[in-house]
Amino acid sequence: MRSTRRAASSVLLTCLMLAGCSPTSLGASTSSGSPSAAAGPSGAAGAGRAIAVGAGPQKTYTVQQQPAAGSCHYRFLKGEPLEDPTCTPGAISPAVTQANLKSTICRKGGYTSGIRPSTSVTGKEKELNAASYGFTGRMGDAEYDHLISLQLGGDPNDYRNLWVEPADPGHKKGSGVNNAKDPVETKLHTAVCKGKVTLAAAQKAIVTDWTTALSRLGLG
Repeated sequence: MRSTRRAASSVLLTCLMLAGCSPTSLGASTSSGSPSAAAGPSGAAGAGRAIAVGAGPQKTYTVQQQPAAGSCHYRFLKGEPLEDPTCTPGAISPAVTQANLKSTICRKGGYTSGIRPSTSVTGKEKELNAASYGFTGRMGDAEYDHLISLQLGGDPNDYRNLWVEPADPGHKKGSGVNNAKDPVETKLHTAVCKGKVTLAAAQKAIVTDWTTALSRLGLG
């Protein structure tokens, strides 16, 4: 046993000295970044983990692969739907930073309309994502939602930042999309642009739990 340990230690030391070993050769796992529910809770941005960075705005968007059908599960807090943090941990756009807020999300004339993917792309993704979450309600009453909204610097078309958000409790079927998450996003956007909270704090609060994001940041 001791000789085996000595041999393993010797190989590891030699490997490190020569810088010739890859993480996989030492038994570490790597991630391909493709949609998968097998990533487990570690896929969430909670517990101090950094939020993933997506590709950012594109001239042309393509339909993104979604998590496997039935692999994602809604959570509910007082009836309000929350995303599955494994399937939808959130992703931010590299084009929006604390330093360029005035020229991006806080600029006059708006920002989101120029970077939003077309419905020809998001419509197909919505159907695929509905299958991921096992959503069987009226598609017209469900929002294909950016977990970190575009007005908070969320990535426009990263699958990690999009989910089919069911209607709120008491929502009248057939009346279209009207979710309580939307005004939360607007209030966070206003607070960021007024300098009351940082962009990073707002993004972190909404991926942690959008229903408590405002109170978490002392915004009511």
